[in-house]
Amino acid sequence: MLSLHQKLSLQQKLSPQQIQYQKLLQLNTMAMEQRIKTELELNPVLEEVLDEDYEMTQEQLDSSPEDSSEEIQTDNNDEFDVEDFMNDGDLDNDRVNKSPDEEDKTRPLAPMKISNTERLLEQLHMTDLPEEQIILGEVIISSLDKDGYFREDLSKIVEDLKLFEHVEVSLKDAEKVLKTIQLFDPVGIACRNLQECLLVQLRNSSYDTYYTFLAEKILSEHYDDFVNKRFDAIQTKLDLTRDTLKKTLNLIQKLNPKPGATSLDADETNQITPDFIIEKRDGNYIITLNDRSVPSVTISQTYLEMINSKKRKRKISKVEKDTHKFLREKFESAKWFIACIQQRRETLMKIMRAILEKQYQFFEEGPKALKPMIYKDIADEIGMDISTISRVVNGKYVQSPQGIHELKYFFSEGLSTDGGSEVSNKHIRILIKEIIDSETKNKPYSDDKIAKILVEKGIHIARRTVAKYREQLKIPVARLRKEL
Repeated sequence: MLSLHQKLSLQQKLSPQQIQYQKLLQLNTMAMEQRIKTELELNPVLEEVLDEDYEMTQEQLDSSPEDSSEEIQTDNNDEFDVEDFMNDGDLDNDRVNKSPDEEDKTRPLAPMKISNTERLLEQLHMTDLPEEQIILGEVIISSLDKDGYFREDLSKIVEDLKLFEHVEVSLKDAEKVLKTIQLFDPVGIACRNLQECLLVQLRNSSYDTYYTFLAEKILSEHYDDFVNKRFDAIQTKLDLTRDTLKKTLNLIQKLNPKPGATSLDADETNQITPDFIIEKRDGNYIITLNDRSVPSVTISQTYLEMINSKKRKRKISKVEKDTHKFLREKFESAKWFIACIQQRRETLMKIMRAILEKQYQFFEEGPKALKPMIYKDIADEIGMDISTISRVVNGKYVQSPQGIHELKYFFSEGLSTDGGSEVSNKHIRILIKEIIDSETKNKPYSDDKIAKILVEKGIHIARRTVAKYREQLKIPVARLRKEL
C-alpha cells in the first residue's frame, strides 16, 4: 500500500568551485605548476602572463558577458555531495570522454629509470642457459621483494611452470639457476635469507683470505650467536683474540644486507622543492611562497572582447550561438580557476604564518625547541577547518635556517614535565637518541634505564613509550646495539 510521509534531512553540498579550490590546496609547488599548464591547454580563454609587471585587473574578474539573451543555465546537479569530493580524484581524470592515449598531466613526469628487475633480466638474457631455465629465471627475478630477497618456494614455482606453462625444469637445475642469479650484480641478490646473502657475498669477495675464512665460519657455524651479538661465546668457541674477532666482525659489517636496495632509484637522492622559504632579515623572519616557476594566468583580452561584443544586427547562426555559449562557459571556468589560485595562495601563507608564530623558538634554536602542536591549534588560530590544515601541510615543505622540513613535522603531541611545561614528543625522541649515542657500546642502556634517565631530567615517561619512540627512530634493542 502506497503512503506519503515527509523527511527532513541536513546535507552538505560543495560547488564545483569549492571542489576545485580544495583540490588545488592539496597540490605542492611542482604539481601546481603542472596543473596550471594543463588548464592553459584546456581553456582557450586563459592565457599565461609573460610580463611580470602585468596583473589582471579586478574589472576582468568581475566582468561578465553582456548578452543576456544567452544565459547559461546553472543546474543544481552542478553541486556535489561531500562524499563525491572525498574520492580526491582530479577533475580532469574523471572526464568520461578522456582518450586512453591522452597523457596524464596532473603530475610532473619523472625521468626514465632502469629498475633493478630490468637490470637483472638483462644479465639473465646474457647467460647461455637453456630457454626453459631462462623462463624460470624470469619468474625468480619477478618474485624478489624490495630488499632483493627470494621468499617464494622454489619447488612450487617449478611445479607451476610445468603445470601451467608446460616448461619442465628439474629441482636440481632450478637450484643452479637460482645460484647463477645470486652472482649477478649486485652479488647476493635473490638469496632466501640474510645468512645465505652474506655468505654468497663473502665467497665472491676479494677481502683478506684469513679474515674471510673466519667470517664464513662465524656465519655458517655460529650464526645464531652472531645475530644475537654473543661475541664472548664466539670468541671462546673459535679461540680468537679480541682484536682478531673485531677485525672479522668489521669485515662482515662491510657486506650489504639488502642488495635489492642498490637499484638506481636508491642511488639517487630525492630532490625536494620547498613550497615556502623562510629567511631571517634584520631580526625578522620573512615568509616567501616559492612559486616563481608557477605560471601567472589571466583572461585573454581577445576572447573577452569576443564574449562582450554587442554587434547583433544580423541574424546569429546556430554555430555562432554555440561558440558564444562555449566561450561564456570557459570564461566562467577561467574566473573560478584564477580566484581559486589566489585563494590558495592566501590560505597557504596564512597557515605558514601561524606555524611560524607558534613554533618561533624552533626557527630560533632548532629541533629541541619544538613545541607540542596539533592541527586544531592552527585551525582555531586562523579560523579554518581542521581538514583544510591537513590538506595544506600534507606533502608540502618549508626551507628555513634550520633546514628543509615537511610541514607535518611541526605537529606533534606533548608530555608534561616536572616544571609544569609541555615538551614535544619529537624533542623526547631527540633526547632518547642522544642518550643512546652517549651510552657505553659494550654495555648499552635498556629501555627501562633510558626511562629512568628521562625521569631524572623531569620527563615522566613509561618504558613501553621509550620502546615505541626507539622503534620509530629505527634503533634496535640494547642486546643488538652491543659492540666490541
